[in-house]
Amino acid sequence: MEKTLVLIKPDAFAKHHVGDILKRYEEEGLRIVAMKEVRMDERLAALHYVEHIGRPYYGDLVGFMTSGPIVALVLEGEDAIARVRKINGKTNPKEAEEGTLRKLYAANGSRNAVHASDSPENAAREIRNFFSAMEIFDETYTIPD
Repeated sequence: MEKTLVLIKPDAFAKHHVGDILKRYEEEGLRIVAMKEVRMDERLAALHYVEHIGRPYYGDLVGFMTSGPIVALVLEGEDAIARVRKINGKTNPKEAEEGTLRKLYAANGSRNAVHASDSPENAAREIRNFFSAMEIFDETYTIPD
């Protein structure tokens, strides 16, 4: 089973869309194996967005992502990375397909409700930024007697 990181961003959190977004992922057959509410700080933002450091929009991105709570989650399922990116839709909600999360909940291309990993390598790195192994309850986890 493939795992991917999803972040429900401050804009969607502030507009009370967290439950709708979580429900959609579950309805699509993905399993939540880790989840927590966090407040991203500048250090975590730098770890998460390392490939964007130095770009003109980096300061605005960090300012937005540290502006309020986010929900970080790990989703698991067959082909989870591609499936979640399809459910989320294109970064710019004006270009996103009808019914995608960004079409439904995003304000614009920079305030776009959700983040999802784009590759297995980035998913592994991003998951480690937000969760320890003890916080991920995957298929190997069993409840003790």
